[in-house]
Amino acid sequence: MMMISTCCYISSSSTTSSFPHFRTLFSIKRKEEEEERKKKRRTGALLHSTSILKNNSADTLGISTTATISSPAAAAKKQQQQQQQEDSYYPPRGALGEEGGLKPNSLVGRGIVAALLIFAQTFSSLLLPSFPPPPALAVLYSPDTKVPRTGELALRRAIPANPNMKAIQESLEDISYLLRIPQRKPFATMEADVTKALKIATQGKESILGTIPDDLKDKGSLLYTSLIDGKGGLRSLIEFIKEKDPDKVSVGLASTLDTVADLELLQAPGLSFLLPGQYLKYPRLTGRGTVEFVIEKGDGSTFFPTGGGEPISLATIQVVLDGYSAPLTAGNIAKLVVDGAYDGVKLKCTDQAVFADSELNNSGYSVPLEVMPSGQFEPLYKTKLSIQDGELPVLPLSVYGAVAMAHSENSEEYSSPSQFFFYLYDKRNAGLGGLSFDEGQFSVFGYTTVGRDILPQIKSGDVIRSAKLVQGQERLVLPDES
Repeated sequence: MMMISTCCYISSSSTTSSFPHFRTLFSIKRKEEEEERKKKRRTGALLHSTSILKNNSADTLGISTTATISSPAAAAKKQQQQQQQEDSYYPPRGALGEEGGLKPNSLVGRGIVAALLIFAQTFSSLLLPSFPPPPALAVLYSPDTKVPRTGELALRRAIPANPNMKAIQESLEDISYLLRIPQRKPFATMEADVTKALKIATQGKESILGTIPDDLKDKGSLLYTSLIDGKGGLRSLIEFIKEKDPDKVSVGLASTLDTVADLELLQAPGLSFLLPGQYLKYPRLTGRGTVEFVIEKGDGSTFFPTGGGEPISLATIQVVLDGYSAPLTAGNIAKLVVDGAYDGVKLKCTDQAVFADSELNNSGYSVPLEVMPSGQFEPLYKTKLSIQDGELPVLPLSVYGAVAMAHSENSEEYSSPSQFFFYLYDKRNAGLGGLSFDEGQFSVFGYTTVGRDILPQIKSGDVIRSAKLVQGQERLVLPDES
């Protein structure tokens, strides 16, 4: 700076002719001054960039401040290196925008977004606290929700039997779920379940047989012996499990559960609760009954048995009525069948149900909606269940071949006096937990146990040739008409 001042003074006090070399000297000094200004600008920019790197020191980034200031070429090189290292720590300002907002068209911006998404997807379950779902949602969302999926299973669970028999039943039903496990089956767990059931059966013999009415004790003793040592008994089932043959275990288990159900039915000769007095004016079924429907094609065509064989012009469907869980509804249907009310009635089909076509004139009782919740000892009347709150019925609608009453035309708190339907459950049209969207909304009173393969072949216009109560008429209690 001192040389520049001196040159300026000489220029002001002398002429160019006196100093012929002055023009060249001035030009050189001006260039040096310009280079100095550029160096200062680069140094200032470098220092500003360095200051925004938060707590990263100059040594960490590989910057030598002294060398940069003293040499313009070195400063430019170091500045380029610093910029590259800054880019590895932080995105360029243009990628984030002046206000820090991401620009989608920026390569760095897209990289940051992708990295954040991967991080969030990978570690969110570890970083964020997890809370258990409410009990109702846990039931509905669980893949192991043990809602009965067959009529036989639902009917067996609905029997109000001795606690020991129910404990045996639960242990054996657990095996049904274990058999569904693909590949390696947990045979050791199955054997433990059967061993537990056998221990309960042998130690609780007096309790099991003591709850059977005297006139049925002989039959009960034979069934008990069959349960323990019979061909389809518990000891035989243990042997099948030890052989690790899933097919034998499945067949043996079905036989054992049938014996359990027969014993439970002997222990439950009537209702386990008292009906409210205002409902004694309706017919009631105090146990089980079986209705046999004979179906005929309305257009003269035939039915085709799914198991093979010749086409048939008349098909038989059997429905087991459950008076233990729906005594009024089952009693009303049983009385209508005994009266011959369904003979000749046409059927009408929808995608999910087969209906008795229309109301029967002056027949049947308009019974209040009747649903027994699981875990309860008596039905609810005029009240639908709230599946969203975890309420599940003892007799679920979500079973192929479930039989229920349609609603009354006047009020959904009552069932139709005579119109019933076969429900064609389809899991593809179900809601949470595989439950029907109409679960808990209708009075289910039984299940199709024979002829389920006929149901999808029924078309609108087919006819109920006849309907007969083949079992359980002695359990049908008619109201006092007087």
